[in-house]
Amino acid sequence: MAMAANMAYLTLLALSIAAAGVESATRYTNHTVGGAAGWFFNDSSNTCSANYSSWAANQTFDLGDYLIFYTNTNMTVIQTYNLTTYQSCSTDDALDTDTFQYGGGDNQFGVAETMDVPLTIEGPNYFFSDADDGFQCRQGMAFEIVVNHGLGLPPSLNQPPPPPYMAPPLPSVVGSPPITLQPTGGGFRACANLAWVVSVVLLAVGGIVFG
Repeated sequence: MAMAANMAYLTLLALSIAAAGVESATRYTNHTVGGAAGWFFNDSSNTCSANYSSWAANQTFDLGDYLIFYTNTNMTVIQTYNLTTYQSCSTDDALDTDTFQYGGGDNQFGVAETMDVPLTIEGPNYFFSDADDGFQCRQGMAFEIVVNHGLGLPPSLNQPPPPPYMAPPLPSVVGSPPITLQPTGGGFRACANLAWVVSVVLLAVGGIVFG
């Protein structure tokens, strides 16, 4: 009797865990980076507003999820799939195909801003701030995550990359068509006509001189 009750309990527990797993795998999640603390750096104390590595360790990330960075226009977010770039806290040697920047370049400083970063590559993803030549990154403005397959990418994100840009061809220079002389009645006649014209011109000139 006790054994049957234990078996029933274990079966119910397994079903509950399976149901929880199915529920978590049937939706995409928006993850607010740092929680309520957001993505900020205090220049006076040289500290981050949150421990981002600890925050990331308590999350589960899947393809199609978003990282939501509540921050301001003073901050940047670098997303990379390159461990070397992440460890260097710099984008100097990064490739355009594996490292992307969000934010930065705004003329208005300190304005509230939200950066939405989709998770589109399965496996290790790295994030950091490259501000102050990587100083903020070295002070803790960095974290790494592992993106699971989950449901895969939703149709809105599962689009092929745009084709590489190709400059339109230059317009061809259209010149005047080549002039082809067609002799009339043969080449000898054309030469004779030319000689006749020259003779008439010479006679006219001679008449003016001697007249």
